Amino acid sequence: MDKNSIIGLFIIGAIIIGFGIYNQPSQEQIDAARKYNDSIALVQKEKAVVELATKDETPVEVMKEGIVEMDSASQVIADSIKKAEMNQTYGVFTTSALSEGKDIVVENDVLKLIFATKGGRIKSAELKDYQTYDSLPLVIMDASSRFGLNFFTRNNKNIVTEELNFEVNNEGFVVTGDNEKSITFRLNAGSGKYLEYVYTIKGNDYMIDLDLNMVGLNEVMAPRTSELLLDWKVNTPILEKSRVDQVNKSTLYYKFVDQDVDYISERSDEKENFEADVKWVSLKQQFFNTSLIAKSAFSKYNAYGETETRPDTSKYIKTLSTSLSVPFGGSDIETFGMSIFLGPNKHDLLENYGIGLEQIIDLGWGILGWINEYAVIPVFNALDSTAMSYGIIILILTVLLKLVLFPITYKTYMSGAKMRVLKPEIAEINAKYGDDAMKKQQATMALYRQTGVNPLAGCIPMLIQMPILIAMFKFFPASIELRQESFLWATDLSTYDSILNLGFEIPFYGDHVSLFTILMAISLAFYTKFNSQMGMGATAEGPMAAQMKIMMYLMPVMMLFFFNSYPAGLSYYYFLANVISLLQTLIIQKVFINEDAIRAKLEANKKRPKANKKSKFQQKLEEMAKQQQQLKGKGK
Repeated sequence: MDKNSIIGLFIIGAIIIGFGIYNQPSQEQIDAARKYNDSIALVQKEKAVVELATKDETPVEVMKEGIVEMDSASQVIADSIKKAEMNQTYGVFTTSALSEGKDIVVENDVLKLIFATKGGRIKSAELKDYQTYDSLPLVIMDASSRFGLNFFTRNNKNIVTEELNFEVNNEGFVVTGDNEKSITFRLNAGSGKYLEYVYTIKGNDYMIDLDLNMVGLNEVMAPRTSELLLDWKVNTPILEKSRVDQVNKSTLYYKFVDQDVDYISERSDEKENFEADVKWVSLKQQFFNTSLIAKSAFSKYNAYGETETRPDTSKYIKTLSTSLSVPFGGSDIETFGMSIFLGPNKHDLLENYGIGLEQIIDLGWGILGWINEYAVIPVFNALDSTAMSYGIIILILTVLLKLVLFPITYKTYMSGAKMRVLKPEIAEINAKYGDDAMKKQQATMALYRQTGVNPLAGCIPMLIQMPILIAMFKFFPASIELRQESFLWATDLSTYDSILNLGFEIPFYGDHVSLFTILMAISLAFYTKFNSQMGMGATAEGPMAAQMKIMMYLMPVMMLFFFNSYPAGLSYYYFLANVISLLQTLIIQKVFINEDAIRAKLEANKKRPKANKKSKFQQKLEEMAKQQQQLKGKGK
């Protein structure tokens, strides 16, 4: 072979080798081909196993071997598919989405908390010092609740932290007294980037501090992100005997920065968009609340509060939810501080936090709230510190209130006594002028002017007492101190007492019979009847007397229906107030009022020279009498 032939063969060989190298598949193509072949093999194995299973003579061991090989291959492919899907959804948080979650138990003196690594949230909260109406552990918030952040990543993936598993730094603990401990949940985003929840629990406190630490998230979140949305929802459980009371006293309260506390009406289901930055939101139940408080403020962006009443068949009362915005400045390291309150609606406890949280307790508006906050509650707390029965405390409180109001009560009855003394003379005027209302009114006013009697003097003191009576109407239903406290036959002064369950519903009355309400209605009937003989009712005649008589009998019946489902503590208070008022009336009549002396004083007043000028009240009455006379004349 000559030299040229050798060179030619060498060139041909080089071309063949080079062509082979050039057309060699890449590693990705090799992997794809392998997966394809594996899939073909898997299908063939599945087909073979099915064929073996249909043959009676196939050994069981052979079938098992084929199934195991098929399951192993299927699992690998399924895991790969799942990971790919997770990566499409969660991106850098895929590892957290695939990991398994677990529960962590943390306790202090007053709370038992169950944390879930999935979402890094408080999954359940039990109040150790309280029970439900049927003596079960009181869980103020259960696993159906929601708490999590929402945000978008740079590659437009919507991250919901509730769906992801956080790493936790310990396996739970118990902290007591003045000590405090922290538990940390971290959601890793790779390369030292993470979102972190740091919960700090004090030994003897219902308030939990929560710091949101955001490290490197400015490189993870979508550009120009300025807020993370915080979604929080609680399904309020059945904790009390009366579902109606829970519905009527459960709602969402909120406080804007540097503004007054506001709330969504308990009587309606609403969605309230927040129009200013939010300091705190409280999901209030009848006697308990779960509240979220910002150390600075939540942004108003996309923020709202919402309430939804659940059906009567549900194990929950209402769904209370809020969406708040956590500000994000785009820095490499940021922290947002907040606190979570999980506890009772106890006025002094909430007031001590200094953020206005005590205003979620409905003590009445305006002067009613002022009376309760600055007069009734301090006295009640002072009596409570003696460790007496709450039935005795209510008795003493009622006596003290009646003593404070005694001067006003005395003036009311003194005015009534003057009117009784003048009754014969008023009767003579009525007989003298008959149907002439104008002259009758003028003569009556002249008599009042001569004797120095003001017919409204008995009404004004009663009006002064009204705010106190209404304030007590608001105080007792809102007092958690009465919850599950028994007295006599009442097992719980914070709800209705029942001596008989009817087994059927009476409209506007209920399905039970409250003995304290019956006693209150009976005492009101006696007091109203006796009082009518002492006051204005003693001088009333004609249609006015008939109307007063109807009201005297109608009011106790109305109260019987109205108060049957109200707290036993409230009905007991009104029963005591009626009895004490009746005793006061008897004492005033027997000891303080001498009608002969009053008559002599009024006769002396007649002899004194009087100015002819009429009072504005007398002028108004005479003007009204003239108008009635004119209308009567037109009608003839």
